[in-house]
Formats: sequence, structure tokens, C-alpha cells
Amino acid sequence: MPTLDIKLIELPKITDPRGNLTVAEGAGVVPFDIKRAYWVYDVPGGESRGGHAHKRLRQLVVALSGSFTVTLDNGYERRTVLLNHPWQGLIIETNTWRTLDDFSSGAVCLVLASDHFEEDDYIYDYQEFLNYIGCSK
Repeated sequence: MPTLDIKLIELPKITDPRGNLTVAEGAGVVPFDIKRAYWVYDVPGGESRGGHAHKRLRQLVVALSGSFTVTLDNGYERRTVLLNHPWQGLIIETNTWRTLDDFSSGAVCLVLASDHFEEDDYIYDYQEFLNYIGCSK
């Protein structure tokens, strides 16, 4: 049974009295080349985002503002991580089911992705995900 590895990385935080700066560079700080960036915001109270897995795509998820939880599931184990610092990112590997919940008011979620959008890379059905990874629950 594979163990679910949680990978939180610290992004460089440059402290300045005029305002702090954080950098996320691909193939350096971020452990993959960044091909796409998007952000999620104005999530109504009680709503969830995610609810899928990727076959090939890797992601770095950052709470730019506010907070939210990310639940990761590898078919055998499920773990939840609170993201609430703009200098900290969560790496989500391939073949990992994810849901994002508990968005605070004004939360902004940045996602840096290792590839461009490809519909066939997504698995939206949890049972299909379990079948794909060979997990017999």
C-alpha cells in the first residue's frame, strides 16, 4: 500500500518594509517547469473545488490570500492540509485525488501547473480514479 506523501515547500520570501515579495520559478524553486497558472477566488461559503485527479499533470497550490484546506487521496490514504501562507505551496503529484474546501472570505488560490490544459488528463469520477490506479476498495 503506497504512502501518501505531503510535500509542502517554502517559497523564497523577501522581506521588505515596503511590502514582501515571494517568487515561484519553475525547475528551480518549483520542482517542474510551469506551463500554466490559474487562480480560484470568490468561492461561496460551503462550496468545494477540485474533486478530480490528473494522470500526468503536477501542480503547486498556494493560498495567495486567506485560507482553505486541500484533501489529498491516493486511494489508500487521505490527508488534509491547511494552506494559509502565501510563501508556502503544496505539491500535488499525479494520480492524486484532490478537493479544496473551507475557503475563508476573500481567499485566493493560485495553481501552477506542469502542463497546459488537456481534458483527457482529468479523472472526475472517484471510482474511475480507483480503477485507474489499481486500487480495489
